[in-house]
Amino acid sequence: MLKKLARISSGLYVALCFAFFYVPIIITMIFSFNSSRSFAKYTGFSLRWYQALINDSEIMAAVGVSVSVALFATAISTVLGTITAIGLSKSRRILKEWILNINNIPIMNPDIVTAIGLMILFTSLKIEKGYITMLLAHICFCTPYVITSVYPKIRELDNNIANAAMDLGATPFQALVKVIVPMIKPGIYAGMLLAFTMSIDDFVISYFVSGNGVENISMIVYNATKRINPTINALSTIVILAIVFAVVVVKLAPKVRSTSWFCALNEKIPKKTRRVFEAVCGVLIFVILLRCGGDAKTLKVYNAGEYIDDSLVTAFEEEYGCKVIYETFDSNESMYTKVMSGEKYDIIIPSDYMIERLAKEKFLQEIDKDRLKNLGNIMPRLMNQPFDPENKYSIPYFWGNVGILYDKTVVKTEDLEAGWEVLRNPAYKDNIYMYNSERDSFMIALKALGYSLNTSDRAELDRAYKWLVEQKERVNPIYMGDEVIDSMIAGNKAMAIVYSGDAAYIMSENENLGFYTPQSGTNLWIDGMVITNECKNDDLAYKWIDFMLEPQNASLNSETVGYSSPVEEAYKEISMTVYADNEAYVPRQDNQNDEFFRYQEPEIKRYCAELWTKVKSQ
Repeated sequence: MLKKLARISSGLYVALCFAFFYVPIIITMIFSFNSSRSFAKYTGFSLRWYQALINDSEIMAAVGVSVSVALFATAISTVLGTITAIGLSKSRRILKEWILNINNIPIMNPDIVTAIGLMILFTSLKIEKGYITMLLAHICFCTPYVITSVYPKIRELDNNIANAAMDLGATPFQALVKVIVPMIKPGIYAGMLLAFTMSIDDFVISYFVSGNGVENISMIVYNATKRINPTINALSTIVILAIVFAVVVVKLAPKVRSTSWFCALNEKIPKKTRRVFEAVCGVLIFVILLRCGGDAKTLKVYNAGEYIDDSLVTAFEEEYGCKVIYETFDSNESMYTKVMSGEKYDIIIPSDYMIERLAKEKFLQEIDKDRLKNLGNIMPRLMNQPFDPENKYSIPYFWGNVGILYDKTVVKTEDLEAGWEVLRNPAYKDNIYMYNSERDSFMIALKALGYSLNTSDRAELDRAYKWLVEQKERVNPIYMGDEVIDSMIAGNKAMAIVYSGDAAYIMSENENLGFYTPQSGTNLWIDGMVITNECKNDDLAYKWIDFMLEPQNASLNSETVGYSSPVEEAYKEISMTVYADNEAYVPRQDNQNDEFFRYQEPEIKRYCAELWTKVKSQ
């Protein structure tokens, strides 16, 4: 009886494990056929996201980069790893142990350390980042896995096999290819599959070593998390089906290989097949090299993910007969790390405090306003802000504030009168999303206490820290990033801290939600377009800024992204049409307690980071 119960419980445990692994995959596949953008509510069957995927040139280009890099990196690292493993088997013991220990370092090393190291290496060697640097990086981190897979198989061989083959008349090369390699094929195949998987899955290393608009699937997916993008579900489903197909082929391959017709086919055309394969590889290499070639009229733009209407990039290219290399980042800090590593861009679109920092560090060139014919389209109240007086270095791109998105059916109006303190109301315990950001969270606490969000007074910061700790004890908030968008559309919580543009979009999808900005003040922000000192084409850079300030283009951009346009005509149009009666799209502008984030001194930034770590660890 006990044995039977043990078997049942063991089987149940295995079933739960498999359910944990595969239920999310099944859900992803189901929602790839959802007619709406929601990841939480299924509204009907549709193939619209597969059509959108096919028409999305950025994603399709990323798929091409991912697959080609993975194939080349796998092939090269497999050859290098196999040769190295065979060589190690004939080396002295001390040398062998040293090399194997060194080989383990890249495997155990955190990806971010490897990424930064390779980025610095390529920069110091003045190698322009792009497809080639990504390929070299992937070869670098894939080869150790191949060595680790192949070497144990080498050790299982008899040391005299190669000598025996040569005694029977084989050359050293023939002994290697016809005797040793066939006997270690399982290890080679294991290393090959592991290298391919590691390459196609990599994000961190690829992010820091790529450039010139070269992005793989992982980078596209990561940057797309800023907003709900169901095309990622469609892409994921196709990848899953491709993997299932590959598994089935591998399972059936031995049976097919043993059939008479396959043997006959294999005898007839093996050389032709190899030639076709070599020709295809040659064409791929040619296309890649051609892709990596420079364009005399090129503009490099660096912007946040999901922060532009893609058709505007195409329209700009067609209007001015140029090529736009458009890359994306997930945060101002990651952008800063990359540009400081030596990556060169013509135009960057950072936030206010980062604009101030880049200007202080002499990274930006002053804007020649006489070259911008559409500058007068910008709302005057958005110009000459403290982070960039007289707009010497930046031109507004989007603007907004931070507030509380709340469910009108759950949150009482009188509770909101408490301002930011409503976020510590025990009535909403386990029902609040806080933004997973050190500076935004401290902004809320500081404003609730009546302090400036730019304070450098450690006593005030300590009180803000205590406020956040007490909030966690009282209401147990959940700290989330951009995934809060879909969660609030689904109505999962009563309140969430969001940026006004995100709130405007969420409210357009869920009519039960409202947006409230406490009178004690909040963060008012502006993201701006800046021209770097490294800009190689000033004329195109100014045309890009002017193009984005045209009312028609600004309206399209604002409607797509959801954030408030700085162009007055576009702002009025969208606020009266697409986002009519949507208070989040019309950020508050007359509250004296609202402030812009300013540049934070390194020692204060470190101190806040330490306090934030303590808050999260409570």
